Amino acid sequence: MRLSASEEIHLTYCSNIHPGESLSETRRELELHLPELKKRLSPDHTFGTGLRLSAAAARALNDPVHLKEFKSWLEQEGLYVFTLNGFPYGSFHGTVVKDQVYAPDWRNDKRVSYTRDLIQILRELLPEGNEGSISTSPLSYKPWFAGEETEELFQKSVSNLTTLAWELHQLEESSGKYIHLDIEPEPDCILENSEETIQFFQSQLFPNGSKLLVKKYQISPEQAHNLLARHIKVCYDTCHFAVEYEKADTAIQSLLDAGIGIGKIQISAALQAKTKTDMDRAKVSERLRDFAESTYLHQTIGMSSSGRLQHFNDLPEALQEIESSPSEEWRIHYHVPIFLNRFGPLQSTRDDISETLDLLKRKSFCKHLEIETYTWEVLPDELKSDITDSVEREYRWVLSEWGSGKQATK
Repeated sequence: MRLSASEEIHLTYCSNIHPGESLSETRRELELHLPELKKRLSPDHTFGTGLRLSAAAARALNDPVHLKEFKSWLEQEGLYVFTLNGFPYGSFHGTVVKDQVYAPDWRNDKRVSYTRDLIQILRELLPEGNEGSISTSPLSYKPWFAGEETEELFQKSVSNLTTLAWELHQLEESSGKYIHLDIEPEPDCILENSEETIQFFQSQLFPNGSKLLVKKYQISPEQAHNLLARHIKVCYDTCHFAVEYEKADTAIQSLLDAGIGIGKIQISAALQAKTKTDMDRAKVSERLRDFAESTYLHQTIGMSSSGRLQHFNDLPEALQEIESSPSEEWRIHYHVPIFLNRFGPLQSTRDDISETLDLLKRKSFCKHLEIETYTWEVLPDELKSDITDSVEREYRWVLSEWGSGKQATK
């Protein structure tokens, strides 16, 4: 749905919240939830869709017959696709995901082929006059390197991203369809905060990618730089940056000042806890054990009163130290419902979403918003409820924060 007809800002939720890795399973979930959500939230206007497809589902949907039939179904139901989630390549529900969500990384040709499938799918589904976005992984996962040099990773990643940027440029030239690939920084990944992201774009992607384009296609360095900046951007996940203790306005402005576009904002909230006393630590530790589940990684960062950060790869590791740690605040990469702000002694980083939306209203630096609370299946039992009702509540909270109780336009 459009939040603003004049500014062309689109809001959706990401279908990675639904189980299903095959095309048939994905279709079943979409058919179950999307028409009902449209009826509740946008009965008189088309309803935007944030589509997540596994690599297997993307290969299947990229068949012309399947794609034509799916596009027909979308049109029949009053739905449209403007953004894809190309981060999780394989299984994302009902199995141990953990660090495998980052595989294959951007060194691997499988990641390129998967992303290329998504580009072709979005090319066909994207309505005329709309830009398209595909979020993707932040190159790779730091613990896999264990102190090893990352130069080979950067070199291969830049080469692969540059190849796709050129293909996206060619696609726009031939069809008028404008699509950008949006790298999504995440805790413990090669790109996990604004500083590392800016460093990569400025010292790796822009200079080295430009050299590749100049050499291969005989375009000017300025043209090459502009091409990369137009088609490779950042997906700003409000949960991820909050876990890193980055203020939204500062992080976003630093990216924009560095000439890095923000192609998509993923709206999500992290768990947060304050532990200034022994009693706080005991209560927080006990409550956090309810969230220590085995499917996803829940990177945890503690911060002391002096600003010193403690990094833990996963919540169970942090739980071993919370009660004795000098850290007085904890933020956990666990996407919690955005319509709630307290979970017993725990809070969320929902205020960072509000700050991001406020900044967007003032500066209009991004056109795509995607609600992404994907943890419904693994939440503590008392937080679980009907998924359609829960997604509706998330939409209504965002619409309220945006400052409009009215139905979106389009």
